[in-house]
Amino acid sequence: MAHQKKILISISDSLLEEVDLLAQNENINRSEFIREAMKLYIKERKKQHRKEAMKKGYEQMGKINLEFADMCFEADCQQQKNYEEKLSECE
Repeated sequence: MAHQKKILISISDSLLEEVDLLAQNENINRSEFIREAMKLYIKERKKQHRKEAMKKGYEQMGKINLEFADMCFEADCQQQKNYEEKLSECE
């Protein structure tokens, strides 16, 4: 197990009562409960940051994809026009 340090925190009586009740229901001590709560908080924060980064990435890629789609559409239209011109020359 990694080296552990003791810390001192201040919380309200009502919050401490909730923590103690939940810890008792989980059959763990107060310290373990608080460690697990901190880990969960950190994990959720990381997940939220990843979600925000992915959203930003999708927004940026959406703009790029739209530019590619416009370029391809224009190329397809030009190709269709050229095809129709060549077809009309054959008639």
